[in-house]
Amino acid sequence: MHTVPFNNTNGSSQFPRHCSRDVRMAQFVFPILYTVIFCLGLIMNSLSVWIFIQVPSKSVFIVYLKNTVVADVIMTMVLPFKILTDSGMVPWQVKAFVCRFSAVIFYETMYINIILLGLIGFDRFLKIVRPYRRGCMDRVSTARGISVTVWIVMFGISLPNMILSSKEATPLTVRKCTELKTALGLKWHEAVNYISLVIFWSVFISLTLFYTVISKKVYDSYMKSHSKQTTTRQSTKAKVFIVIIVFFLCFAPFHFVRLPYTYSQTGIIKDCHLSNSLFLAKESTLWLAATNVCMDPFIYVLLCKPFRKMLPGIMSSKTSSLETNINNESTV
Repeated sequence: MHTVPFNNTNGSSQFPRHCSRDVRMAQFVFPILYTVIFCLGLIMNSLSVWIFIQVPSKSVFIVYLKNTVVADVIMTMVLPFKILTDSGMVPWQVKAFVCRFSAVIFYETMYINIILLGLIGFDRFLKIVRPYRRGCMDRVSTARGISVTVWIVMFGISLPNMILSSKEATPLTVRKCTELKTALGLKWHEAVNYISLVIFWSVFISLTLFYTVISKKVYDSYMKSHSKQTTTRQSTKAKVFIVIIVFFLCFAPFHFVRLPYTYSQTGIIKDCHLSNSLFLAKESTLWLAATNVCMDPFIYVLLCKPFRKMLPGIMSSKTSSLETNINNESTV
């Protein structure tokens, strides 16, 4: 059995030394699962980037979608570092890089994605609740300003986590990323955890309220008429629920597990079996959070008409190009 000593994230709490963590899932199963996400995410987001480059930013919705694509691309590109370090296939120096930089970037883009999903949900809420009224939140310039602010604020929150992980890296200390943090770094890390929870729960509550109202509007509109035309319109409106589906599927499980897992890490939960179960739950739900890079393209397809119109043309051109290359190679 592949086990490592169970370490907590708070030096002031000592977990029983006899408790070991089974890391077979972390070393063998999860790297395979993350590799699947990386491959699919790379293909889907490369295609999304290619399409959105050609789509003008004429609406608030498209501005938010383009920022989501950027966040997904960045998250996808840091996945190989997690795959390699979790599988133990790289030197310990790479683990130090993951602790100081790539893991921080992963979480930064995760919360940027969460905020953007909240903004996308808010935009859909406004379009359905007051479709003919326009305000400052319907301006492209406002959406750009909000997007830039989100990136700057999240980068500002994340940067100290990189800078304050400045303790000397050794094969022993890199096993637990908090060992690389200074005293101030540990305090900042704790503060960021609270900030992250506030971000998630704020978006969670907001989306719940938005989609409660949206559900009522869609239902009321459907009940007024059962004509084929109206049914088609309601089907179109129903597609908006893909936003909250992606949010709950990808991000809710991780945050439901995060608090009890933190308790196990700090020694509040001392039962060894329960702590190991929470570790597995945390890793599983973190993988679900990473699947967001593959789920967001469904939002583009279902809700973004310019994206949907360009997709068949891009796919057919890629297929034609591939067939041409195969034919050329076969004639050599």
